[in-house]
Amino acid sequence: MISPKIDQKNIDRAKDLIDGAERVTIVCHTGPDGDAIGSSLAAAHVLTAIGKDAKVVVPDSFMANLHDLPGAKEIVDAAKYFDFAAKLLTETDLVLCLDFNEPRRTGRLAEVLTASTAPKILIDHHLDPDIEADVVISHPEMPATAYLLFRFLCRLELFNFIDKAAAECILAGMMTDTGNFAYNCNDPELYIVVAELVRNGADKEKLNNMLFNTFSAHCMRLNAYAILRKMELLPEVKGSLIVLSRDELNRFHYTRGDTEGLVNKPLAIPGVEFSVFMRQESDCIRVSMRSRGDFPVNILCSDYFGGGGHLNAAGGEFYGTLDDAVAHFKEKLSEIRKRFIG
Repeated sequence: MISPKIDQKNIDRAKDLIDGAERVTIVCHTGPDGDAIGSSLAAAHVLTAIGKDAKVVVPDSFMANLHDLPGAKEIVDAAKYFDFAAKLLTETDLVLCLDFNEPRRTGRLAEVLTASTAPKILIDHHLDPDIEADVVISHPEMPATAYLLFRFLCRLELFNFIDKAAAECILAGMMTDTGNFAYNCNDPELYIVVAELVRNGADKEKLNNMLFNTFSAHCMRLNAYAILRKMELLPEVKGSLIVLSRDELNRFHYTRGDTEGLVNKPLAIPGVEFSVFMRQESDCIRVSMRSRGDFPVNILCSDYFGGGGHLNAAGGEFYGTLDDAVAHFKEKLSEIRKRFIG
């Protein structure tokens, strides 16, 4: 038995919207991770099972290790099929917004999403939701949107429609956003849900291999290079920094997802409380941060890189050169030490 965390008014309103919709378009954030893809696919499976025409739209491509999740091949990638994605968001009866807290997080779909007159339901676990939605189900204390979605579906009395495919997608999302239950995972009810998902057919061992133990040779060499050559320890703030340029990424034939989990590696070093990873993209510098204990990387990302996230896992962006991004961060080290190290 799990506790009813979601407000009953939100459940009632969401039920009315779902009951009244024939077509449901599900959308998640740009650079979708396992939680975004897993929760989106799970929602699509359940909605299809109850007779809805459910489609998943993503702003851009997602990691190769998620392509084998049930239903992944049916996802509409707006980077390839923008007009079709826009049509789905415009002509739908209901938009289900998963794993993001504001429209800009949907990248190229933000304008279309905002302009869509269809009612919207937001289900998310990030801080400070800022979106015009008919129902906002926001629980930052939840470790994953997929976990929150499971609770939502149960409150809608749709548990019996969570089949093997939906269960595997939900579990994949939960595993991804907890680092395979390595962090943000002290909620006892989390494991009640895991048990239910496995009972419904989810194969945790298979998902573990798919999500955490499948790498190309290029990916392994890139990560080894990053640790061996590019990891810088910052003992004055109990931190670490890894920086990869576009040239370095290209040298190792980088594809999306190849550096997934890299930012966590330095946290294994005694004395390192937080880790920063900067990756040069075509339009900006992507910044990822992870921490352990009560070190608030969400505040660092919010204050210094216009981003946010969770206490132990957050991200942001820097618009400028890679050198400028590094210099900007290092200029803040003394401030970080005063604010968070003492």
